[in-house]
Amino acid sequence: MPVRIRIYGKEAIFTQGCWVCEDESLQAMLQALADPRAVTPEQEHQHALYAAGRYGGLIALPHGWEAAPLPAPEIRMEDLLPPKEKGGGLLGFLRRKK
Repeated sequence: MPVRIRIYGKEAIFTQGCWVCEDESLQAMLQALADPRAVTPEQEHQHALYAAGRYGGLIALPHGWEAAPLPAPEIRMEDLLPPKEKGGGLLGFLRRKK
């Protein structure tokens, strides 16, 4: 079952692992995120929800359009920095060694 989203005022449809949109640049952005493994209606809906959330868009639901939630970040700053007790932190390299 195709899923419709709206980003930047343009509508796009996701079905069987491909995005279709009149706006070529938006279609290219969405196709870069496309998951060809999304074949069931639930998987298509989850992927469309992710893509709409990633770009701050809306997703079409039976009762109307709803803002898609932002997806969780894939990488956080805490993942890149060493713990503060080991001399980490954003500017940890500037601290004097004891």
